[in-house]
Amino acid sequence: MHQPDSNCPVSVVDNTLEISGGRVFLRQWHPAGEQPSLAPVVLFHDSLGSVELWRDFPERLALATNRRVIAYDRLGFARSSARDELPDLDFVAIEARDIVPELLRQLSLRKVVVCGHSVGGGMAIETAAQHPEQVVALLTIAAQAFVENKTRQGILTAKEAFADASVLQRLEKYHGDKAQWVVDAWTEVWLHQDFAGWHLSDAIAKLRAPTLAVHGEHDEYGSAEHPQRIACADNRSIAMLPGVGHVPHRESPDLLLEVVTEFLLSL
Repeated sequence: MHQPDSNCPVSVVDNTLEISGGRVFLRQWHPAGEQPSLAPVVLFHDSLGSVELWRDFPERLALATNRRVIAYDRLGFARSSARDELPDLDFVAIEARDIVPELLRQLSLRKVVVCGHSVGGGMAIETAAQHPEQVVALLTIAAQAFVENKTRQGILTAKEAFADASVLQRLEKYHGDKAQWVVDAWTEVWLHQDFAGWHLSDAIAKLRAPTLAVHGEHDEYGSAEHPQRIACADNRSIAMLPGVGHVPHRESPDLLLEVVTEFLLSL
């Protein structure tokens, strides 16, 4: 475990929590000016993501907002416990129902901001819908609100690319021998015929927290209809990022940090 260093602008703590499904690796970023009264930000990664693949976004976010930022590897990913079976078709809601409460309880977190990228955005939505008393604000980044043909086509293209061993090898840098499972957990679930009708409409209707839906103008996995469905109430807004695709924290980190920080500072 890395312990906080009070001499650093942002200190990092790594640890592993034991939950009912296995071990979950998580990382916490503590800014030197951390305000205990501000709810920490919990990050949910995308279908191929991990703590490491957030890059320096969590550290910069912590420093810019004086909030603690927390990210974790979902079960089956990176440094968390491996899984043998593919996720259930209702895996987005299940993460919010079964996993998130255990993590928040063990971290003694009563109030949080939830922020998710891609399918992690869906998990953040479900968390805010299922636990409104704990979620004070919601951020989605390139989130999908339903299964769009554009989403399926993007996944089909990615699935073909991962048939190349050299492409899969790049993913192994982050997930090790879990890499093939990670790819299958994404492609086989999203392309499953019974998943075609999946949507977040019911969860979106239950949202009460202030919400910002961030979306790239050139997102290859979803049109602007996704943030429009998410931000369909008075206390919700959309930030469209010009010239940006599906991974803003890699493609345009400064712009993403700006819009996310502005939203959090306005709370």
